[in-house]
Amino acid sequence: MADTEPTPALEAELQATFGPHLEALCARTARALEAGGFSGLLVHSGSALTVFEDDRTYPFLAHAPFKVWVPLADVPDSYIWFKPGSRPVLVLHQPRDYWYKPADLPRGYWVRHFEVVAAADAAAARAALPADLSRAAYIGDATPELASWGLGTVNPRDLMRRLDYDRAAKSPYELACLRAANRLGARGHLAATRAFERGASEFEIELEFLRACGAREQELPYNPIIALNEGGAVLHYQVLEKRVPRERHSLLIDAGAQFAGYASDITRTHSFADADFRALIGRMDGLQQRLCARVRAGVDWRDIHLAAHEETGALLREADLVRCPGEEAVATGLTRVFLPHGIGHLLGIEVHDVGGFMKTPAQGEIPRPEGHPYLRLTRVLEPGFVVTMEPGIYFIPQLLEAARANDAQANRINWPRVASLSKFGGIRIEDDLAVSRSGCENLTREAFRAVAAA
Repeated sequence: MADTEPTPALEAELQATFGPHLEALCARTARALEAGGFSGLLVHSGSALTVFEDDRTYPFLAHAPFKVWVPLADVPDSYIWFKPGSRPVLVLHQPRDYWYKPADLPRGYWVRHFEVVAAADAAAARAALPADLSRAAYIGDATPELASWGLGTVNPRDLMRRLDYDRAAKSPYELACLRAANRLGARGHLAATRAFERGASEFEIELEFLRACGAREQELPYNPIIALNEGGAVLHYQVLEKRVPRERHSLLIDAGAQFAGYASDITRTHSFADADFRALIGRMDGLQQRLCARVRAGVDWRDIHLAAHEETGALLREADLVRCPGEEAVATGLTRVFLPHGIGHLLGIEVHDVGGFMKTPAQGEIPRPEGHPYLRLTRVLEPGFVVTMEPGIYFIPQLLEAARANDAQANRINWPRVASLSKFGGIRIEDDLAVSRSGCENLTREAFRAVAAA
């Protein structure tokens, strides 16, 4: 099993960077509170949700606004209290229970920066907070006990918007966590690739990924997409077939890992034996790297998305999938038949991190380009943004059927070539990129190099 504890070098980096990271978080939260006229902020970790007509709960996932403050995942009904000018308080739910193991008091590089208070129940949690919360803002689940806590407001959108906007730019501490998450993810991908090459089922491939990451599925940032053959044409493929297919053509694996609450989001596509499809994967990899080279501060992400369609049009023509120039494939909407999703999104404490459309912290959204409804990011890139870059081409039956009924598109598609490649499902290549003024750091490629050299 992979060791998910930080190495001494990473531990030292986390020790050195968490304090300044928290100071910056406190400063921007204080500004947001002042703009809204609030005296303090109370953030809830979330509650464990009970299965319908049962006494067991679904796997718990801590709310992102809570994880922004502390790298804790399995701590339901805990709170962060922040008052500008004071040390943040972690109110940790620690019930007296012998049915389930309560959370331990935390240890590690970040704990000394907080006042930590254990609370056995909601009443104890309330007693750990200031008596007067009438000017405090609360973010989290509207639990029944809140009515008696005297809070000023619950989930104020203006405040949450300001906090979400600032999350896009990552601190040196957050970048260290994202690099570590990418190294774990690369470890998992290499193990999954070996399992695919040995002839494993989708389910067995996932087990190898989990083992290499040292994680349970609920500890990953999202359920892995592990698609053999035609399954690669389903963008969020959710099935884990336990049977090995009679014929093995391809693997599309979209899977990431998590470190201290921060996610990696990595996709690779593999050909089992077909040289033609392997060459097409190579072309897509080159296309993806050319798009990565466009990433730098000051660039409008929408321009990169549109450039991805120009690149895709050229690739479709080069691969003999369409019988028209690349520019014509873009103009007639053919590229959207083969690439229907956005080219990437913000990444951080959430896989699809918030704030991707915001014009300013206060108001307004930046629209998507016409005809591209699934783009998840429209902002101009700034230093510290972390984005995914994930171009692909797919042979999706529903979209191909619609194109066949569209004369402007049907006559431009090489249908025999498409039919020959449909058994592979599709290709996607995805890396995580940290934006700088001069370009970007490819967190994923660096992670694969580091893991391969270890």
